[in-house]
Amino acid sequence: MRITIYTRNDCVQCHATKRAMESRGFEFEMVNVDLHPEAADTLRSQGFRQLPVVVAGETSWSGFRPDMINRLRPDAIAASA
Repeated sequence: MRITIYTRNDCVQCHATKRAMESRGFEFEMVNVDLHPEAADTLRSQGFRQLPVVVAGETSWSGFRPDMINRLRPDAIAASA
C-alpha cells in the first residue's frame, strides 16, 4: 500500500502526522501543496478542506488522526508495496 501525505509549510498537524508515521516505521511520500498548487486544487475538488490529507491505499482522511494512523498495519503496507 502506498501512503501519500499532502502537507504545506508551517502546518503543525502536518508535522505531527509525519512524526507519527515515522515513529511507526511507515514509508510515505510527501507532497507540499505550497510547491504544487495543482495538488491543492485536486484535494479541494475531492472535498478536503484541511491539511494534512493522508491517502493510504483505499483509505483517506484529513487532519492529524492518530486513530487512523494506528489502524494502518506496517506488515500489510510492506507486503503490498
